[in-house]
Amino acid sequence: MTETPSEALLRHILTTAKVFACVGVSMNPVRPSNYVARYLGLKGFRVIPVNPGHAGETLYGETVYPELSAIPADIPVDVVDIFRRSEAVPGIVDQALDRFPDLKVIWMQIGVRHAEAAARAEARGVTVIQNRCPKIEYQRLFGELRMGGFNTGIISSRL
Repeated sequence: MTETPSEALLRHILTTAKVFACVGVSMNPVRPSNYVARYLGLKGFRVIPVNPGHAGETLYGETVYPELSAIPADIPVDVVDIFRRSEAVPGIVDQALDRFPDLKVIWMQIGVRHAEAAARAEARGVTVIQNRCPKIEYQRLFGELRMGGFNTGIISSRL
């Protein structure tokens, strides 16, 4: 489990993953979970929203599911992105491991960590990213933060 994943690992995840299940996504467009889901969708990822309070509604063209286990078997989730408090992580990780035998990544958002749940996932061969945001990492690694005036620490010949 890593809070300081290598840039190579993050690039690999963000260039090979196709489907994110966003657990705890909000329908409110000013909430971080909502704009992260929207951003990932705009970058070409399929984003499956998970929120029991909005089950059956539609967000960015996808049905909102009440929990991971309700996502249909024909949707091959690569990454489970967790927008819930750290205390909720063990149940989410266990459900993800049970539901998605080919799951590649458990991604916990900024401020979200759970060492024991992360260790269980890694023991099953799942990569775990903690305390990071895929939107921020995508922007940082693929040159988008630079356009906003941020020094990403990545040297590039691109302008």
